[in-house]
Amino acid sequence: MKTIKILALLAGLLSSVFAKAADSSIPNPLGAVEDLLKEEHQHARSTVPPKSLAEFESEALASNPEIHLMSRRIAVAESKPKIAGSREDPAFMYRGWGTPLQRPWDLNQTQHMFMYNQALPGPGKRALRAKVAEGEIEVAKAQLEAKKREITSQVRKAFYDLLRNQDELMLHDEQAAIARQALEQARIKYVVGKVPQQDVLKAQIALTKLVEHLVMLQQEGSMGSSRLNTLVGRDPAEPIAVEGEYAPPDTIPSLLELERVALESRPELAAASAAIHQEESRKKLAEKGYSPDYNVSAGYMLMPDGARYRNTYMAELTVTLPWLNRGRHDAEIAESQAQITEEQAEYDYQRSVVFQEIQEALVRMRSAKRLVDLYRDTLRPQAEASLKSAVSAYQTDRTDFLNLLDSQNTTLDVELAYYRSVSELESNLADLERATGAPLNRRAASPPRPGRSDVSDLSLEVR
Repeated sequence: MKTIKILALLAGLLSSVFAKAADSSIPNPLGAVEDLLKEEHQHARSTVPPKSLAEFESEALASNPEIHLMSRRIAVAESKPKIAGSREDPAFMYRGWGTPLQRPWDLNQTQHMFMYNQALPGPGKRALRAKVAEGEIEVAKAQLEAKKREITSQVRKAFYDLLRNQDELMLHDEQAAIARQALEQARIKYVVGKVPQQDVLKAQIALTKLVEHLVMLQQEGSMGSSRLNTLVGRDPAEPIAVEGEYAPPDTIPSLLELERVALESRPELAAASAAIHQEESRKKLAEKGYSPDYNVSAGYMLMPDGARYRNTYMAELTVTLPWLNRGRHDAEIAESQAQITEEQAEYDYQRSVVFQEIQEALVRMRSAKRLVDLYRDTLRPQAEASLKSAVSAYQTDRTDFLNLLDSQNTTLDVELAYYRSVSELESNLADLERATGAPLNRRAASPPRPGRSDVSDLSLEVR
């Protein structure tokens, strides 16, 4: 294991310290460091069952507050077409007139009229009003889908950040465990005088930095857990654990292919397109303004006593004359046309923004994939070979502890950078999928997780 290599170096330098610590007259210079390792190199393990990325995504789609809000907006929009396409409420009217002032109680002398009134919009207007309202449903649905894609992307990024954090803690635990073992074995070399005081001080600094490393990892883990909990609708402080593998794609689609997918799948473009159709329906409704509206009334009249016909009826038809008010209707049509032009410009703007997001995400993803390949195929093997060589040289006293420590630190840095680059690649892939509005095909073998190195373990023989 790589971590064995790392702490093998520490074993040599610390062995002499503990050997001299056996002499009661010589203080143990690493006693404080040893206590620090025992006390600080611990972190709480999650007691909750871990969940996969798919489970977190499903939970977010079901429980995220922003998604709930967008869903309620759809429910509001769905109630509008029926309202917009309905007739105005009918009206009932009673009118009594002709009652003598000298005999106001004598209703037999009153003309009584009971009337029913109904306003009727011109042909096709109700259907167009309903169609305009239906456009709001399409816009709301597209906005909901856009929010789902956004939340899913954020969940994916938070998930892989937390997965990377767990991997880094695993590497840290391996290094700290071997460090504790090395402290016990380090006494021997100190007794024989092969480790100078300078190397002891360097070892103290190196071991103390392990504590600093753990603090930073715990901070990142807490923040990642809080972010993921919030996205899935949980309390930010609730314990959480993740499990999964990195799955970067074998190949990255071309820019033209991604743009084609975005034109078909990006919800924001669908919302802008729906808004254009809605404005086109509104323009047709404005053009219908030249069609007259109607008002139909029918009533029954009871005439006063002595009238030739006491029972009569009344019918009334009112027709609007919109062509006498051409200025207003022309202005409404012009306004609708301007709205269409605005929505078309909005669509063009959204498309340019989408294409920019795709381009930027694609550049970042390609760079991240190149880094992953570089670390996996070149830097990791080179760092491991360098550490092997340093351990071998230190065993034969052909190098000092400083070179060994540098090789150990380089190996650890490369290992951590590799997993950070894999996590960054997953985040860039999530950005690219959100930019296109559709998931990309993933066909890749997962990179090895920490602690599964196929490199032969290194050990430091104490002489």
